[in-house]
Amino acid sequence: MIGKAARPGSATPVVTYALMGICCAVFVLGPTSGLTIWPAAPGADTSGPAQLAAQSAYFARWGVVPEELWHGPPGEALTPLTALFLHGNWLHLLGNMLFLHVFGAMAEERMGRVAFALFYLAAGVLALLGYAAAHAHSEQTLVGASGAISGVLGAFLYLFPRARVTSLFPFLFFLPLRFPAWAVLLFWFVLQWLAARAADDRPGVAYLAHVVGFSLGFLYAWARYRRAVRVKGAAGPSEGLSSPGGPPPTPDRSQP
Repeated sequence: MIGKAARPGSATPVVTYALMGICCAVFVLGPTSGLTIWPAAPGADTSGPAQLAAQSAYFARWGVVPEELWHGPPGEALTPLTALFLHGNWLHLLGNMLFLHVFGAMAEERMGRVAFALFYLAAGVLALLGYAAAHAHSEQTLVGASGAISGVLGAFLYLFPRARVTSLFPFLFFLPLRFPAWAVLLFWFVLQWLAARAADDRPGVAYLAHVVGFSLGFLYAWARYRRAVRVKGAAGPSEGLSSPGGPPPTPDRSQP
């Protein structure tokens, strides 16, 4: 999905851009981007095996390991927050940032900057906790912003159901087609739900975190804005190219 979802003339989505900037900076400065030497100590071993070991230690330190979260030291309670800003590879990062860029701006404008920031963090943390609760004894590391971004998608579905999204479907030879947001997002959600039912706690995409985040986002928007007038159709259409498979899979370290 590429493009902009913000309506013409809308305010700059400061929080959305800030979240994207933080995620990108953390990734570039971390050991998985390939752009830095990690660890950076003079004389450190920078061979392939050493870098892989550094990556594993990095994710284990800052990502969510369900077994450690529930039965480990108190400091593990912070990992559902730190894990939101980690990504396993370039595809994982760019896919998530693309979804956040397209859907985050309009959601931020509707909610307000502070409320949107708190909503994003809460949805992400709760999505990770939901996955960790379902796989309480898993020792796979969970990283990624997809749970939070899925929350944004759920809220967007309630707030802007008729906004238009340009989508590309591989089985239609990538022919660009325009659909209302409700059709694209519900289709995406069903794919995540089906994948979550078939998944286990082995390395892969944490589809359950997507389902939890999306559901929480929709329920929050419904509870918060159900007495307000919903936006029936955006003044300007959501622009973008959407691949309905969701934020792309990454080598998990289960990644939402």
